[in-house]
This record gives sequence, structure tokens and C-alpha cells, in this order.
Amino acid sequence: MNKRVFLIVLDSFGIGPAPDAKNFGDENANTLLGVSKTGILHLPTMTSLGLGDIDGVTVLPSDSAPLATHARLLEKSLGKDTTTGHWEMMGLISHAPMPTYPNGFPKEVLEEFERKTGYGVICNLPYSGTDVIRDYGEEHLRTGKLIVYTSADSVFQIAAHEELVSIEELYRICEIARSILQGEHAVGRVIARPFVGTAEGGFTRTANRRDFSLVPPQKTILNRLSEKGYDVIGVGKIGDIFVMSGLTETHPTHGNTEGMSVAKELAFRDFNGLCFINLVDFDMLYGHRQDAVGYANALNEFDAWLKDFLPLLGKDDLLLITADHGCDPTDESTDHTREAVPYLQYQIDKDACNLGTLTGFDHVGKAAYQFLTNEEAVW
Repeated sequence: MNKRVFLIVLDSFGIGPAPDAKNFGDENANTLLGVSKTGILHLPTMTSLGLGDIDGVTVLPSDSAPLATHARLLEKSLGKDTTTGHWEMMGLISHAPMPTYPNGFPKEVLEEFERKTGYGVICNLPYSGTDVIRDYGEEHLRTGKLIVYTSADSVFQIAAHEELVSIEELYRICEIARSILQGEHAVGRVIARPFVGTAEGGFTRTANRRDFSLVPPQKTILNRLSEKGYDVIGVGKIGDIFVMSGLTETHPTHGNTEGMSVAKELAFRDFNGLCFINLVDFDMLYGHRQDAVGYANALNEFDAWLKDFLPLLGKDDLLLITADHGCDPTDESTDHTREAVPYLQYQIDKDACNLGTLTGFDHVGKAAYQFLTNEEAVW
């Protein structure tokens, strides 16, 4: 009998500051609390699973008999970014933070980038993605130089207008950057940030973003599952985050709606293994852009979708819902936040319990591995 795990990551859905949040400047960060202050948050399905019963969650009602085992998860790794969070879920703990560049990238990195790509560079500063194309978009079109920028995260971002630099060319440039950014400058992700528009009418980013991550330095739970013959299916940017290491199939998407649609389609497939889904809009469209109302609406949309998704699960299916970090849309920064994340574990007709607070996002991957293999995830 086939077994299936659906692991859904609500990208950036933090539920309050981690104990060490002060070390990251995030002691007051609380994505869920910030979003709840909009007054429009309506999450009856996740509340019925136990979201309101998780340690520290006070803005949602408690359920007298939650349907899912639930917990508050704390990150072991030294980071608060997508790569670090997802890697830890799959058993890879990052004991040293990936490099960040609060003053921009060093001269030797940019000189090698310009030499190998044939393009000049403008900006080279930490910047909001929407602000950077507003401030540098016209110069980019006039000079042909690429907009290179970063953030508080370990990222090297390249913005280019789709009518000046084709999508394929931008991806090629990012692959070159990825080959350069190794060793001491091994940032977590190189990110293609294409945009369209005019200086007069305004520039907007498109859905053709693509992430070029580091190859995981050691085996993850994804590798261990695929080596045992299980299907390991990535939806959204999972394939990019793990550079396809350990995946047997990938379904890139252009946002939450498409990601949820693909997940629903896969629920009708009789695969045997893990379906790993990232829903990025919470982070990319709303957290970083300080749009609490948009964030709340996206959560409401997911919750309504989840109500229809749950009946598609059978007795040999396991649903896991969690997040990779926070991105409070109501704080003073557009960056990720060091927060605890929710953990919901649902299986039909299984007793649920409150696991309290657990240290380690790797609890997620270990639960998936143990469910599929009937083996404890110890190595």
C-alpha cells in the first residue's frame, strides 16, 4: 500500500519571536500577530487543526478537540532565510550563518561577475526589491547595466527588464553568478528578479523569478527517501532550494494559487512518497512588501483551499503544515524575521496532541521519513 506525505510550507508564516530573536534584531517580530491586527484574518480550518492551541499563539481561538498534533518549532540553524529553514526541515543544520553583505559585495566579486557575464553593474546595496527597480530601473534601461542588490539575507539578486535582457539570458547570468559565489562568498541564493514597465508608468516585477541555491553540502532526508525508491516531488521553489538534490520530480509554479492547484492535482495521484510544497506569496508579495492586508487575505485563501483539500486525504496519507522563518509585514524592516513557526500534523482518525515547544525544524522531515519508512530518522 502506497503512503503519501503532503508537506506544505507557508513561506514566512512566523508565530512570534524565537528565544534568540534579539540576536537578529527581531525581538518584537510576530508575523501572525501583525497580520491579525488587520481585523480580517479568518482561519477556521487551521484553527480546527490546532493552530490556536500552539504555545504562544494568543490571537486565534483555541479548539476544544483539535484535529492535528501541533507544536511550536524553534530553529537550530544560525539563520532566518529560505535556504537555511528548508535545509533544516530536511535534517541539514547550518551551524554557521551564510555570508551577508550590509555594505554591498566586494570589488573582486563584482569585477569577476562583470568579466564573466559581459555586463556592468549598478546599485550594489541592500535594497527592497520594489524600491530598487523604482530607483535604478531607468538607469538600467539607459545603460544596459544590471541591477545587483542584496538584503539582510544571504542573497545576490539581479534585476533586469525583460525587454532588455531576456528571461533565458538572465537565468544564464545567474548561473554564472552562482559559479562565482562559492567558498567565502557562498551566499545562500542567487535570485533572478525580472521586471517590466516604464519609468513614466512605473516598473513592476514579474512572476519569472528564479532562485539559484547552493547545493546542499551533505545528504538530506530528500536524498535518503529517493535512494530508498520513494517519490520525492517538489512544488514551487523546492526544486530550486535543493538544486534538485534528492528530488525525483519538480513542478515550478508562479505563486500560491498555482501551487495549491498543483497540490490538489497531485492529491489525485497514487504516488508513494513525499510531496514537498512551498507557497511563496506570503513572503514575496506580502511580507517583504509590508502588506499585512494582502498577507491576511492570502492566509484566508489558503485556509479556504485547505478545507477542500483535507477530504482528498486517505488513511495512508499524512499532512504536515509549517513555515521556514518569519517576515512580519508590520515591523520596521522589509527583511525576514527570526521567529518560531507552527507545526500541524494531520492524519485521518488519528488522535492529536500538543507537543509543546520543540527545538529543530528537522522534526518536520523526521516525521515524514518515519511515517513513510517505519524507521526512526537517526543517522
